[in-house]
Amino acid sequence: MAAKKETYSQAMERLEKIVRQIDNNELEIDVLAEKIKEANDIISFCTEKLKKADLEVEKLLQEKRQIEE
Repeated sequence: MAAKKETYSQAMERLEKIVRQIDNNELEIDVLAEKIKEANDIISFCTEKLKKADLEVEKLLQEKRQIEE
């Protein structure tokens, strides 16, 4: 599970590490399912961060448009 203070970049680094381990067959079969679940959690965390950033950018752009009108 992602740490509360974890940044998007830190989460992506963890995800990339898991993907490398899977690609290189470094994981025992017993650990594989756990790592895949962790990867899914990281993807959800990152997706949420991106959605929030997108909403903030859109909000700022709307405010800027209103000021310019």
